[in-house]
Amino acid sequence: MGITHFSILNCHPDVRIVAVCDQSKMLLNVLKKRVDVAVYTDMSQMFEEANLDLVIISTPTSSHSEIVQLAIASNCHIFVEKPFSLTPAQGEQALSLLDGQQLVNQVGYVNRFNEVFVEVKRLITQGVIGDIQTFNSEMYGATVLKDAKSGWRGTTNLGGGCMYEFASHCIDLVVYLIGSPDKVVGSVMQSIFSAGVEDLVTSTFVYDNGCSGTISVNWSDETFRKPANIFTIIGSKGKIIADKHEYKIYLKQEDISNNYQKGWNTRYITEFSKPVRFYVRGNEFTSQLDNVIDCIKNKRIENVCDFSEAIKTDRIMADIRQDAVRALQEPDDGALNSPLLAKTGKKLSLWEKLRKFGERKNA
Repeated sequence: MGITHFSILNCHPDVRIVAVCDQSKMLLNVLKKRVDVAVYTDMSQMFEEANLDLVIISTPTSSHSEIVQLAIASNCHIFVEKPFSLTPAQGEQALSLLDGQQLVNQVGYVNRFNEVFVEVKRLITQGVIGDIQTFNSEMYGATVLKDAKSGWRGTTNLGGGCMYEFASHCIDLVVYLIGSPDKVVGSVMQSIFSAGVEDLVTSTFVYDNGCSGTISVNWSDETFRKPANIFTIIGSKGKIIADKHEYKIYLKQEDISNNYQKGWNTRYITEFSKPVRFYVRGNEFTSQLDNVIDCIKNKRIENVCDFSEAIKTDRIMADIRQDAVRALQEPDDGALNSPLLAKTGKKLSLWEKLRKFGERKNA
């Protein structure tokens, strides 16, 4: 994502990129030849020398906490890629350091800037489909079709795995559109190809008001050419099915104010999206960074996806992981423990259990 963010900000009329820090010498050499920026391999040195107003953090999640702390100590505004942190504790620490400081802070949950999901948020808030009864937040893609035996993507402690990479987007959309659940149950983390991380995540979210919903995430689904989000919401007055490009809304009664007839209505993003100054990958990628710059220029600290919002997703991911591990460790889960222990004569690791579970489910 670093290259994408660089290209978007490099053409912003009110932004001048002055420094880049990366461990890839090849990348830094190219930048030195093509762009007038200082290059660094040491983050601390960059903060000391470059006199930054804003830092864009597009590194593996395991390094987010350290860099965020350096940025706060340097009185620097921050945009950090999702997920915010590896653990809620890391996020809480960053929030405590921000307390009392007038620093713009935003996390890259880009779907909050997708105009379809923004419109769905408006419809929910206005009560167009009534009280929310149930929902399903899905994300699928063909990111991992073989075991990532090396690098951060195949290591949980470095921020690898479907949970951090894909499920974080699904969960954040739930937080944005519905709100944080009161309880997480029935969670499963399944290995399909990977030996060290999960490739599939499912979970059920329960709310005290009677609403419930699910997330279903799989980054090893070869039927998808590129990652796709699908969000389905059922309310007392109707239903919405949305993705990044369109939404369909079913209403039990006509809604004249929104120009919806009774029954199904379809709206495509091209019907209501606004042009952006620079397009790459999607309008939302430019919109989220322009929002950061706008916040800095107008001294507006709170925004649609600041650290206090992003940490909600960190907490839910931790709850899902704990719920899934607890289910694997229960002694009465015959499909995972008893037969396998009888055959192998040894205790299986968590990821061995996940792999066996996937093999049996797909058999």
